[in-house]
Amino acid sequence: MSVRRLAEASVQPASFAFNRANAAAAKQWIKKYPKGREQSAIIPLLMLAQEQEGWVTKAAIETISDMLGMPRIRGLEVATFYTQYQLNPVGTRAHIQVCGTTPCMLRGSEALMDVCRSKIHHDQFHTNDKGTLSWEEVECLGACVNAPMVMIFKDTFEDLTPERLAEIIDLYESGKGASVAPGPQNGRTGSEPASGLTTLKSEKAILKSTRDKEAKAATKAAKDAAPVAATAPAAAAPAAQASAAPVAPSNAGKPKTDAPETSPALKTPSKTKVAPAAEKAASVSAPLHSAANANTAAPEVEQVSKQRNGPKTKAEPAAAYKAPEAKAPAAKAAAKPSLEDKNRPAGIAKPALVDDLKLISGVGPKIEGILHTLGIFTFAQVAAWKKAEREWVDGYLSFQGRIERDDWVKQAKALAKGGVAEYIRVFGKKPV
Repeated sequence: MSVRRLAEASVQPASFAFNRANAAAAKQWIKKYPKGREQSAIIPLLMLAQEQEGWVTKAAIETISDMLGMPRIRGLEVATFYTQYQLNPVGTRAHIQVCGTTPCMLRGSEALMDVCRSKIHHDQFHTNDKGTLSWEEVECLGACVNAPMVMIFKDTFEDLTPERLAEIIDLYESGKGASVAPGPQNGRTGSEPASGLTTLKSEKAILKSTRDKEAKAATKAAKDAAPVAATAPAAAAPAAQASAAPVAPSNAGKPKTDAPETSPALKTPSKTKVAPAAEKAASVSAPLHSAANANTAAPEVEQVSKQRNGPKTKAEPAAAYKAPEAKAPAAKAAAKPSLEDKNRPAGIAKPALVDDLKLISGVGPKIEGILHTLGIFTFAQVAAWKKAEREWVDGYLSFQGRIERDDWVKQAKALAKGGVAEYIRVFGKKPV
């Protein structure tokens, strides 16, 4: 995507305001959007400004952004993103957009650009000496069947030759652009083939009403012809009947086969009844169950004989790291330290004001309840724990080192000193 920038400050007007008609149109556009979504109207409002001024000025972008209550930088983002907005002054009488996408390129759009270079300016986005004309190359304009084409304002001119485009440019330069009829310039209608229609030349095939009229007319003609047929010679009767009604296919075209697909006994429901004993005798019995065969994988699938029953253990390196929570069950089953242990933290009676211990990362409602049963109610108590006390609580909670990893003491010191604000200052985030 090319970089799109605003025009130089020297050509930017000092201010912008919609004229009376466009101001009313802008209000109508804004009303089309729900309350709180009025900023979505910036796209049609920028188009109104471009139609009024000929191009989108910086003052127009800022004025429209202020109208919609949106930051000006967002208005600039929209205006510089969409190529439909001209960010530099263009020709006052015509700005010609030449399609350069593949279909038009194959049909001669380069020659059209050469015409623009010779009659307007060598470079795109530059006006001619009088400032009345300018041009640019654009992507697909949507009439590929009628390539090559250009767009001037909101009109497209298709099936162009360099000579015809030169005539159109001269007409716009002389102020007679309104006299040029938009659309194909070679006489064709719409997007039909240049040589004229080759299919669907009548409406008989597509209009049911037309087909119904023809059917009624054919029926009436057949009835009118019936008395005449009765008086016709006998030899002509078979021929008349043959032409009047189509002949149904005979049974000779139906194949005879004993394949199961055509057997009436296999249809549901079947008109042919079969005795249960005969059906059971004809049925194929299920194979005998073999546990050994069912438990063995096919060699072509896994290339090895692999039993499916029993636990499967996967070897792992001896030095593979295991989280403390994933260690052997025996470690989890270790006995809790005694409540009479000398390293148990000293508890206190429940005070009137209890700290929210859940602010410490790693403490949930259940752990907080256990700490309360131990007489731990404040951040200051946790902050004062020594190593031996931390190890006792860690073992009592079966945390296996979690208190040290989460650094409860540091968290509790911050919370005891200044609450959540101090916690954020120390850790750079809110407690969770």
